Amino acid sequence: MKLSALSLALALAAAPAVADLNAGAYLAARSAGLASDYEEAARYYTRALIDDRSNPVLLESTANAYVGLGDVDRAVPVARRLIETGQSSQTANLVMVTDAAKRGEWDGLLADFDAGQSVGPLFDGLAKAWALVGAGQMGDALAAFDDVADNPGVEAFGLYHKALALAYVGDFEGADRILSGDEGTEMRLMRRGVVAFATILSQTDQNDAALDLITVTFGDDLDPALTSLRNQLEAGDVAPFTAITQPSDGIAEVLFSIGAALSGEATPAYTLLYTRLALSLRPDHIEAILLTAELLEDLESYGLATEVYDTVPLDDPSYHAAELGRANALERAGDADAAIEVLTQLTQTHGSLPSVHIALADTLRRQERYADASPVYDRAIDLLGEPQQSHWVVHFARGITHEREDRWELAEADFRKALELNPGQPQVLNYLGYSFVEMNTNMDEALDLIEQAVEGRPDSGFITDSLGWALYRLGRYNEAVVHMERAVELEAVDPIINDHLGDVYWAVGRHREAEFQWHRALSFEPEEDDAARIRRKLEVGLDVVVEEEGAPALRLANDAR
Repeated sequence: MKLSALSLALALAAAPAVADLNAGAYLAARSAGLASDYEEAARYYTRALIDDRSNPVLLESTANAYVGLGDVDRAVPVARRLIETGQSSQTANLVMVTDAAKRGEWDGLLADFDAGQSVGPLFDGLAKAWALVGAGQMGDALAAFDDVADNPGVEAFGLYHKALALAYVGDFEGADRILSGDEGTEMRLMRRGVVAFATILSQTDQNDAALDLITVTFGDDLDPALTSLRNQLEAGDVAPFTAITQPSDGIAEVLFSIGAALSGEATPAYTLLYTRLALSLRPDHIEAILLTAELLEDLESYGLATEVYDTVPLDDPSYHAAELGRANALERAGDADAAIEVLTQLTQTHGSLPSVHIALADTLRRQERYADASPVYDRAIDLLGEPQQSHWVVHFARGITHEREDRWELAEADFRKALELNPGQPQVLNYLGYSFVEMNTNMDEALDLIEQAVEGRPDSGFITDSLGWALYRLGRYNEAVVHMERAVELEAVDPIINDHLGDVYWAVGRHREAEFQWHRALSFEPEEDDAARIRRKLEVGLDVVVEEEGAPALRLANDAR
């Protein structure tokens, strides 16, 4: 459920000015916060608070740091103190609502809402409705959900949570009517909503309808969690409704629903507040776990992301997804060996999943361990079974691996298979065409492939470079100049593209411009072998370098035009 006007419903309160404080600790905390180092930020903000316990800026920043760290219990007294200063703080109010829900203090929470405590219209409306459920006032709760649904742009939020509340109290028929759209509003459910709807259908003896829902939404190639649910439904068992097991789960679902809607629209740091608080209420909320870890990765807080992924137990159907995420976080943190170890272990526990083998092979390929990657790609492709269009990327990746292993026949077969599955795919067209150019073979086909790639992705500097380089190799230097200049416009700081432009300039007699481009290419720190060749060109010129390499002389290529 996406919401275009979400930023209006969740507008951040303006932060007050900073008063006198421990400048050293504050600056250290600010620096840590900008680096998304929540542990250091929390430590230094807490130290700064010692000298100024009522500073609203410090209090809010400290609360944010603790929530980002996942230590909501330590955020609570800070948030409470911030509210006591009389300052309006969205973070503090979110924390206090979460704390009240965790302790089941529904009457107090309702009183706070009535007294004006607010996060934003959408959150307030949904959270108040769930507080009414917790207080046993179901009639008022349903009316409150309807009030949310009456607001343009957020109808789906109100109806979805109303359906969950009805299912929680056992009115599965009422929940079914809402989620199926029978009450006049089409519902576009996220994965978690589809699973909840399927269990609601099962509770009303509609296992066949639940199976149809899963198939229509996810297809036949299901992950372990969905496979487990499908098996249960096919066996004729009644799938338990576990989306909401107590009213506090409803608040957790509000936090997650809004966090998921914010993802990609708001900053990761802001969205993280919602997902962290959702997890504090419901630590087993798998979708919140995965989204929290992804947000931490976006913030380059890989250590915390790894910790969050690691909270998913081995026997959970989503364990493999968490381990795939953990491996990615480890690799991005620079520990590729640990990532490979995680994925290798995962092939032992979840070896029937193609995605696991693909992730391992991709990681090995990125580490240039091509001989190790090839058999893993082989296993993945075997497990994929009947080729589908989406499988093109696996054949493309294996083709790259084979090409780097100097097994060109196998590489070409994979590239052509990728194009068979996904005709016109620009990356594959470019890679195959450029490979032909580098081997100085099939040049007419190479040019045709690359021209198709440029047509499909005209704003790619790398693909445009391939076209210019193919024309250069064909001796069509004047034509090459236009495309190489365009490539440098698109990828101004790429050393290889700048080097190529220098070669093309030299070939058409623009030697001073060529030397400028080679110097420019060197400034972008190319690989040492490339840098040595560029320095040699600057020393003796491209003609001499070409002769030293045993390639056809440029003047012969010109004569052949």
